[in-house]
Amino acid sequence: MLGQIARFTNKLIADHSAHPREIAFAAQDDIIVADGNPELARLAGELLSRLSCLGMAVARPALPFADFLVARTPRDESHIVPRDTETRTFLHDIPFLRRGALGDDPAAKIARLLGNRKGIIVEGTGIVASGALTVEQAYINWSSIFHSAFVKYLQDVLHGGFLLPGEAEAFDAFRRGWLRPLTAEGLVFREGPLTDPGEILDEIAAVGRYTVERGLVDSFFGNISCKSGGVIYISQTAASLDALDGCIDPVPTDNSSTFGITASSELLAHRRIYEQSGASTILHGHPKFAVVMSMECAERNCTVTDCWKDCDRVRFLGDTPVVAGEIGAGGLAKRVPPVIAGPRKAVVYGHGVFTVGERGFGDAFRSMVEVENWCRDAYFRALEGKLAKG
Repeated sequence: MLGQIARFTNKLIADHSAHPREIAFAAQDDIIVADGNPELARLAGELLSRLSCLGMAVARPALPFADFLVARTPRDESHIVPRDTETRTFLHDIPFLRRGALGDDPAAKIARLLGNRKGIIVEGTGIVASGALTVEQAYINWSSIFHSAFVKYLQDVLHGGFLLPGEAEAFDAFRRGWLRPLTAEGLVFREGPLTDPGEILDEIAAVGRYTVERGLVDSFFGNISCKSGGVIYISQTAASLDALDGCIDPVPTDNSSTFGITASSELLAHRRIYEQSGASTILHGHPKFAVVMSMECAERNCTVTDCWKDCDRVRFLGDTPVVAGEIGAGGLAKRVPPVIAGPRKAVVYGHGVFTVGERGFGDAFRSMVEVENWCRDAYFRALEGKLAKG
């Protein structure tokens, strides 16, 4: 268990999502094992002893966005509702506890709220997330809340500006310090065409790692595939993109095997993208600024309520088309393939980016970097314009 705890502690550090010295995990084995920051480890252990789950993550985010969201929320409300796909699909909303509501027994208050949720925000402490069966699940849920809070906060600032003391200074530190230049420099891609099964599996695993390491996706989301002959090699559902060895399924395009059962939930979308684009590789990530900007729409007289699934318009971020669509076998598989064939890239509302490669993954990866950098620049231009207008 200590090995698992160390692994996911290191992932939070590598993701730059949590303060390195303020991370703790707990796991239920024959006994409760907790490790990390002593105070947070003690809390994680206490929570695990009160709940019917087997893994717990407690960590302070490296950015103050979650606490800012709590402070910006009206006093009579107790949850945050981001509009991104991760929240809608996995979290539904994000409950929180204010600093002053913890009382003399914080663990009891947190456990009551966490009992039927995957994770919550505790103001002044951080994100607390449970894993029903594993420490890995606690890490996934923690990361999902971090991602959703990041996206929600950037949206709120874009529309409402800075409302709290120290908020502008913290945001400036985020922009100049936490954000890293995003490039494909230093990465090595096989030229292609990729035809040997062993090389395909190795290349998919390598590019999956690149996608996580460069911040284009949180580890357990996104998917990747390569088509060679009559086979689509695709990452398995719920597989970590930076640990794909043994987690890539070869799925015949004629459905002559059952490998598709464990393949990514986006298999149908990948299949249709290949059919309509003639590409040989597909990369799907969730870069944060692309997610934010995909939900910014200039239409003011629209009657669509559920934009993420019902909007039938094709908008553009620069030269990248943006479409709505449910994940899995829903609208996404219908709406992405027609628009990606020409520009070789597309954004899904509140969800992420799809890019395709002609012979290998190099052009698909560089295209995703370009989309996210365009969206990052567009976001800060829009924010500066709003702030200048007061």
